Amino acid sequence: MDVLGLFNYWVVVILMMAGLYILIARYNLIKKMIGLSLFQTSIFYLYITIGTVDGGTAPILVDDPSVVYSNPLPHVLILTAIVVGVATTAVGLALSVRIYEAYNTIEEDEIRAANAEEQDI
Repeated sequence: MDVLGLFNYWVVVILMMAGLYILIARYNLIKKMIGLSLFQTSIFYLYITIGTVDGGTAPILVDDPSVVYSNPLPHVLILTAIVVGVATTAVGLALSVRIYEAYNTIEEDEIRAANAEEQDI
């Protein structure tokens, strides 16, 4: 098995691990949203890579039985997932703005400290 032939999968793994690391290691809410978007993008690339067929053509029926068709379903699902991902990112950014207005920071540890002080009072 040729390792360089699996380039798409290496890109997916690198993007996924980078997004997961950013999501876990950073305390800034905007950076967490960027990590989540990077993780989502890696999943999109994975499904698009899996959905491709070597030598496949568009699924338009012809009379030739030797034609190999490509399945359009993974690409349609990813198109829907992209729309959902953009909407999720927009909601997350809107919540980050509201959190900034309420706490005057978007750092998770500072927000937790402010909540702890509020509960102690």
